Amino acid sequence: MSKMSEIWTGVGSTLASIMFVHAMIQQYLPYRFRDYMEKYMHRILGFTNPYIHIRFHEFSGERLKRSEAYTAIEAYLSAKSSKLAKRLKAQIGKDSKNLVLSMDDHEEITDEFQQAKLWWSLSKTTPKTQSFSFYPTSEEKRYLTLKFHRRYREIITEVYLNQVIEKGKAIVVENRQRKLYTNNPSHGYYGYKKTLWSHVVFDHPATFDNIAMDPTKKKEIIDDLITFSKGKEYYAKVGKAWKRGYLLYGPPGTGKSTMIAAMANFLNYDVYDLELTAVKENSDLRKLLIETSNKSIIVIEDIDCSLDLTGQRKKNKEDKEETDPIKEKSKEDRDHKDSKVTLSGLLNFIDGLWSACGGERLIVFTTNYVEKLDPALIRRGRMDKHIELSYCGFEGFKILARNYLDLDSHHLFEPIRCLIGETQMTPADVAENLMPKTINGDPEICLKNLIEALEKAKEDARLKAEEEAKEKELSTKSGEAKKDAEEKELLTKSGEAKEEEKEKELSATSGEAKEGDSSTKEETEEDGSTRLKDKECNGV
Repeated sequence: MSKMSEIWTGVGSTLASIMFVHAMIQQYLPYRFRDYMEKYMHRILGFTNPYIHIRFHEFSGERLKRSEAYTAIEAYLSAKSSKLAKRLKAQIGKDSKNLVLSMDDHEEITDEFQQAKLWWSLSKTTPKTQSFSFYPTSEEKRYLTLKFHRRYREIITEVYLNQVIEKGKAIVVENRQRKLYTNNPSHGYYGYKKTLWSHVVFDHPATFDNIAMDPTKKKEIIDDLITFSKGKEYYAKVGKAWKRGYLLYGPPGTGKSTMIAAMANFLNYDVYDLELTAVKENSDLRKLLIETSNKSIIVIEDIDCSLDLTGQRKKNKEDKEETDPIKEKSKEDRDHKDSKVTLSGLLNFIDGLWSACGGERLIVFTTNYVEKLDPALIRRGRMDKHIELSYCGFEGFKILARNYLDLDSHHLFEPIRCLIGETQMTPADVAENLMPKTINGDPEICLKNLIEALEKAKEDARLKAEEEAKEKELSTKSGEAKKDAEEKELLTKSGEAKEEEKEKELSATSGEAKEGDSSTKEETEEDGSTRLKDKECNGV
């Protein structure tokens, strides 16, 4: 017993001496000298230590973007951590109900691969000098370390790590909690947050099963999405960035936003809702694109209303001359001050060199008025697939009836078929009429409400058409009357002009006649005087 106590006393004194020496080194030795000592100590131990260490940092690169390798390995180790690790950290899972357990800081677990034993450990470092800040900062840097015997170097580096990352990526895709992002204003990029995007959990219930549209068209969209998601090698072969553009257009209430949610749920993608009016200039737009992740949908809703992107290539000189130069100058100054994004910058964002920064992205535009958009913005190659979402048809109604009323057939379906084919009603309006107004609502009452709404919409459309026809007829008659008046006025003016010409001709003819008479009279007088003179001469 005394011998054991002596051993523990010796161990304690040794540890105390080591800690004392370490404290003295930390306090009195210069920082650079300590770095040199640590570096050469590692080299010396490398000759005697048979184990290899591979470190995977959580953030890498100049912009400190989260490493995909770190994320994949962390996901792979999470299943083993719950069984082997003694200290765990818990996070909310994808369904926001279950907890996901993972390895805590400074914890170590073991793994085996082809008779090779491996050790994974999670560590973190804190900055040596930390300045005071009023706002909380996260300067800690975590990293995973893999340790194994050097005899297994080839197996671990060429086979094991590739399998770990592949399995980890699959787990991340399966278990990740998808997010809905929105961009922060450009002036908010700087400061303690330094984030370009804010996010919330994306949990929209829309799917292609409950979206109201023609089944043939729906299948076409689904097939196109599947082809895109599996086309990595194909896009690389043809030399195109792995992205695809979708233009969703149609009247308000036809389900454009719902279609985007269904696409995101089908592909298991994140959604980035880009608000162009919050972007100051084109360079900020490029920064936003770089910060988007793979497997995502970048959405610009109501592109025709976001910015004045139409008509930027032409300037109307006549309007320029008519406007007040002082007002025009102030307007230009105001537009320059509040300028956001140009058409050229947006085109480069969609289809330029910067669009290839990342892969597996969908870019979706929505608009109610496709004719207002610049043709260069929606041409094929930028918006590869144009999808028109129109008014509700009978097939769409059946889907809504099944969703809202659990009905696949009913005797009122036939009159609805006739009415819905003659009426323009959006899926949103149809769904609102089908929604029960009480908990135990009668489906037949909902169908009758829809029939009444369809009949009213039909009657309103008929009255509107009649009014438009009357207005057209009145405008036509007014135009004809105006045309007749103009023609009559022209005829009157023409007649007056002819009379004036006749009067001029008559006056000219009369003048010539008078001139002729006077000349004849003068000649006669001259002949008379001549004869008189002759007589006088003869008399003499």
